Amino acid sequence: MKQLFYFGLLIIFSCQSPVTRNDRNNWIDTVTVARHIKILASDDFQGRKPFTLGETKTVAYLKTQFEQLGLLPGNNESFFQAVPMLELTRYPTDKMIIKNGVDTLYLDFSSDFVCNTEQNQDRVALDASEVVFAGFGIVAPEYDWDDYEGIDVKGKTVLVMINDPGFKSGDPTFFKGDQMTYYGRWTYKFEEAARQGAAGIMIIHETEAAGYPWAVLENSGSSANLTLDDPNRLPTCNIQGWITQQAAGKFFQFSGKDMNQEMTMAGTRNFRPVDLSVRIWFDMDLVIKKDVSQNVIAKIAGTDYPDEVIIYCAHWDHLGIGLPVNNDSIYNGAHDNASGTAMLLALAEAFKLQLAPKRTVVFLALTGEEQGLLGSAFYANNAIFDPTKTVAVINIDGLAAYGKMKDLTIIGYGQSELEELAEQLAIRQDRYVYPDPHPSKGYFFRSDHFNFAKIGIPSLFAYASYDAVNGGTALTRSKYEYYQAERYHGPADEFIESEWQFGAIQQDGDLYYQLGWQLANDASWPKWKEGSEFKILRGNKN
Repeated sequence: MKQLFYFGLLIIFSCQSPVTRNDRNNWIDTVTVARHIKILASDDFQGRKPFTLGETKTVAYLKTQFEQLGLLPGNNESFFQAVPMLELTRYPTDKMIIKNGVDTLYLDFSSDFVCNTEQNQDRVALDASEVVFAGFGIVAPEYDWDDYEGIDVKGKTVLVMINDPGFKSGDPTFFKGDQMTYYGRWTYKFEEAARQGAAGIMIIHETEAAGYPWAVLENSGSSANLTLDDPNRLPTCNIQGWITQQAAGKFFQFSGKDMNQEMTMAGTRNFRPVDLSVRIWFDMDLVIKKDVSQNVIAKIAGTDYPDEVIIYCAHWDHLGIGLPVNNDSIYNGAHDNASGTAMLLALAEAFKLQLAPKRTVVFLALTGEEQGLLGSAFYANNAIFDPTKTVAVINIDGLAAYGKMKDLTIIGYGQSELEELAEQLAIRQDRYVYPDPHPSKGYFFRSDHFNFAKIGIPSLFAYASYDAVNGGTALTRSKYEYYQAERYHGPADEFIESEWQFGAIQQDGDLYYQLGWQLANDASWPKWKEGSEFKILRGNKN
């Protein structure tokens, strides 16, 4: 899981064991969940990285489990959806050259800027590319906002700000105030720049607005990256990257502009894009490898409305074998996300124990989440089931391995009517809904459900995270801090059964099951809420 949720990824130590289903209030068998976590997070699966023996074992295991449960293949006669990818190893020049016709400014790769590409080419470059400051880089008709109005950026490089105009505006009705919209997310800014025909885009980094420090961006570019090899994907700029605020200040000064003044103006409706009257030179050589990973997909066919679909999804991948920590080099990913994948299998088992649902229920184990939500992006571009007939998506990414909780935290709270349905079920469990604790950081856009939202499908990402029955918020905070420091994305994210409690896993699993069962057996179509940037994509279903 790429994102770091505030009270999300927790491990609380105790000797409590999982329990089997013993009445109709316990729909999910946590013994089943524990068994699958233990296997998927074992050293034998080598950290489940795409294109490794770990992937081969993982997808074979998932297929076998779905078959043994009696599920049908989800992709016609196959349990697999091939996801072609490119592995891009970049060799950039160490400096970016900026000229204003008289003088030359040099910026250093890594310390001043970082960048990458998704192009399937041996070399990409910005060659005397003109530079435009395009404010937040947003075109949002529903907000009457167009940062590209009145200027042609084809072949040029755009410099844009992170987040959106509502951030720190003090006005909760301006965009969504401090709650980040998709327009504030860096992925959107890359997409919009490409739609505008730009050759390059550089986002000005600011820690609070981005939600992470510059070091995260520096470290993310230290190795080869994967991207989709998909003709259906959106076009991309040749160069996509970030620039530090300090380096951006040099850029504006070199252009004869006041950065603070221009950035302040960018937050108003009076802003118009600014030609910075400079040109950029920069290039990268690339070594490209092609390979194919797999989404694993199974279904229970609906009896009455088989073409109407509810999707449960979880990413099966983790980080594989990496640098040793305390003599351990296998990044097992027990919490992230063997736990979610195990729950996917447990949900499939729970559904098979009941009469077949009226609508089709799909169980989708996705690849490449850790590399940028790639498996879900590929599915969204090449959907097996018609998105206009897909009722909802329920995403499972990292289950809380501790005792019962008082809360259900909903990430991206305020997006769809799925939240009210989930809240009704949570109340029956004596839980309350805790809205997204850090709305300005845009966590709704950082896990696989997001790619389904982008094609108009209402999507829920919710889990216990904040308020423990025994220990309250102080306990969860301390355990969160421990997990982040010692286990997150490290070899220590292992399954040690004596250290896992299953109370919250039981609560969340039962809620996921009941929500999916309700949607699969009635005629409702949950809608996006007013103000959601995804509402327009749903068409007449809203």
